[in-house]
Amino acid sequence: MHNVRSEKGGTRTLALMVCSAAIGGTLQYGYNIAIINAPTAHICRFINDTCLERWGVQLEAYQVTLVWSFVVSIFSLGGLAGSLLAGPMAVRFGRKKSLLTNNVFLGLSSALALSSRVARSFEMIILARLLVGINAGVSMNIQPMYFGESAPKHRRGAVALSSAVFTAFGVVLGQVVGLRELLGSEPWWPYLLASGAIPGVIQLLTLPWFPESPRYLLIDRGDKEACMRALHQLQGSGDLDAEMEQILQEQAESGGTKARRPWELFWDQSVCWQLLSVMVVSSAMQLCGNDAIYFYATSVFREAGISSDNIPYVTIGTGASEFTATILCNLLIERLGRKILLTGGYVLMACCAVVFTVALTYQGTVDGMQYLCMTCIFAYILSFGIGPAGVTGILPTELFNQTSRPAAYMIAGSLMWINFFVAGMVFPFLVSELGEFCFVPFCAICLLSSLYTGLVLPETKGKTLSEITGEFQRLKYRGKERPDPAGAAQAGYQLGVILHSTAL
Repeated sequence: MHNVRSEKGGTRTLALMVCSAAIGGTLQYGYNIAIINAPTAHICRFINDTCLERWGVQLEAYQVTLVWSFVVSIFSLGGLAGSLLAGPMAVRFGRKKSLLTNNVFLGLSSALALSSRVARSFEMIILARLLVGINAGVSMNIQPMYFGESAPKHRRGAVALSSAVFTAFGVVLGQVVGLRELLGSEPWWPYLLASGAIPGVIQLLTLPWFPESPRYLLIDRGDKEACMRALHQLQGSGDLDAEMEQILQEQAESGGTKARRPWELFWDQSVCWQLLSVMVVSSAMQLCGNDAIYFYATSVFREAGISSDNIPYVTIGTGASEFTATILCNLLIERLGRKILLTGGYVLMACCAVVFTVALTYQGTVDGMQYLCMTCIFAYILSFGIGPAGVTGILPTELFNQTSRPAAYMIAGSLMWINFFVAGMVFPFLVSELGEFCFVPFCAICLLSSLYTGLVLPETKGKTLSEITGEFQRLKYRGKERPDPAGAAQAGYQLGVILHSTAL
C-alpha cells in the first residue's frame, strides 16, 4: 500500500513538473505563432504611420507587406538560432536551468513589444519577434529532452508527447486571446504581443521546486545521490533499481566521453540510420503542409458562407482540432506505439490531401464542395496532431545516448526551423503556380514519409536505448555478417568521478 501511494505521489510530481516546464516552454511556440495573425492590420498601419512621421514618406502597399513579412518570418530565424543555442545550454546549465534561463529572451521580447508603440519603433517589434523565436527554439529542443530523460520507460512516450499537447494548447490559447473582444483590438495589440510573459513568470515561480533530469545528474554530473533523489521524487518508490540500472548502463556505454558535436554525428557510421531517421521526420513535420492548411482555412470558410466577422471564431476550431488530436495521441502512444501513429498519421494526411485537391478543383462547379473542403481541413489537422506533431519530438531522446542527444536535437531543431521558413516562403508560389493542385507536393511528402517510417524506423515503445540501437544495427548489417563488439561494457557507478559526458 505504501508503494502504491508513493508511486501515485511520484506520478503527481511528474505531471506537475511537465505542466510547469511546458507552460513556459513549448506552449510559447504555439502561442506566438497564433497571436501574430490577429494584429496584422493594426501593426501594418503602425508601420506606415511611423514611416510617415519619421521621413514624411507614405509607404506603398507592397512595401508595408514586405516589412510585415519580415516581422512574421524573423520568428523562424530566431527559432533556428535558439535550436543552435539549445545544445550548449543543455550541457552547460542542465535541462531545468536552461529552461529557466530561457525566460531571459522571453522577458526582453515582452518588454520590447510593450514599448514599441510608445517609442514609435516598428524595429522593436522585429527584434521582439526574433527574441521570442529564440525562446521557442530553445524550449522546443530542451523540453522534450528534459521530459524524456525524467520519465520512467513505460511513461516516456506519453510524457515526452506532452510537449506537442502544450504546443497545440498554445495555438488555441493564442487564437482565443487574439479575438477582438480581448487583446486583438487596436488599443491592445502591444499587450497581446507581450502577453507571453505571463506563462514565463508562472514557470519561474514553479519549476525551481522540481528536480533536474536524473540522467543528467548521474551521467553528466556524476552525482548518484542527487539522481536517486530525483528518481524517487519523480517516480515514487517503484522499481527504481531497474531504472537506475538502465542509467548506469548508459553511463558505462558513454565511457566518459565528451559531448558529440553536431558535425561529428554525420561522420559516425554507427548512428547513420538514427540520424537519417531524425532528419527525415523533423523535415517532414514542417514540409507536410499542416501550416499551409491554416492559410487556406480562411478562404475556405469564406467560400462556405461564413462571414468575415465570424471566421476568427471558426478558426479556433482548427487549433482545437490539433489540441484534441495530440491529447488522443498522448493516450494511445504507449498502447499503439510510435511507429504506427507516425506512419498512419502521414497516410491519413496524404489521403486528405487527395480529397482536398479534388474538392478545390470542383469547388466552383459542384454544390457542397466547400463543405467537403472544410471537412478536409479539420481531418488534415487531426491526422497531423495524432501522429507527426506528437511523435516527432520524442525520437531524438529515444534514438541517441547522452553524449549524442544534445547534438541530435540541435540538428533536428535546425532542420525544423529551416523547413518552417522554407515552407512559408514557398507556399504562396505554389498557390500562384499550381492553383488547386498546390497540395500535390505535400501529398507526395506525406507518402514518402510514411514509406520511410514504415520500412526503416523501428518501434521504440518500451525499449531501452541498447535494444533500439540493436534494431538499427540489424538494419545496417542486413544481409551481411554483423561484427561482434569487442566487449560489452558493464554497468557500474564510478564513485566520485564526474564524467562530463556532454561537455562541449
